[in-house]
Amino acid sequence: MPELVVDATGNDLTYRIIGAAMAVHNFLGPGYKEEVYERALAAELRDRGIGVERQFRVEVLHKGVPVGLFYLDLFVERVVVVEVKAFSHQLTNDERAQVINYLKATEAPVALVFNFGRRRLEWMRVFPGKAGPVRRVGRDDVAKSRRSSAPPPEYVPLSKRGHE
Repeated sequence: MPELVVDATGNDLTYRIIGAAMAVHNFLGPGYKEEVYERALAAELRDRGIGVERQFRVEVLHKGVPVGLFYLDLFVERVVVVEVKAFSHQLTNDERAQVINYLKATEAPVALVFNFGRRRLEWMRVFPGKAGPVRRVGRDDVAKSRRSSAPPPEYVPLSKRGHE
């Protein structure tokens, strides 16, 4: 059996953040905009005594010149980057690539990406570096792969539903 990956927080802080996200999702359910979940998660973390900053500004410099600017959804205890999504689809490598940028810019040791837009809370823990380059999958690629695959069994074309 593979060993549990332990992050820089000893898993304690990330487990507590995941628990707070589960509480938010259990209470609100899917269907809201990302900003609603971001605010709710920040409030839940504060209620649990966990330090959190919303829309944390991160500037990327090249030789002292600003070349990039990111706003993190949440920066927890200035250790864990938290990205909040509300997609009806599953998380992709695009979201992973986004937080890898944030990890590099902040030098934070771990990030969590939450997707509140599905029936069950979806989340991933992301670490900087070791995994190697992440292949970005654009929305066009996702759409192409969906078009090329067979429709799900419950799919009934409009023409067979009595609509023209």
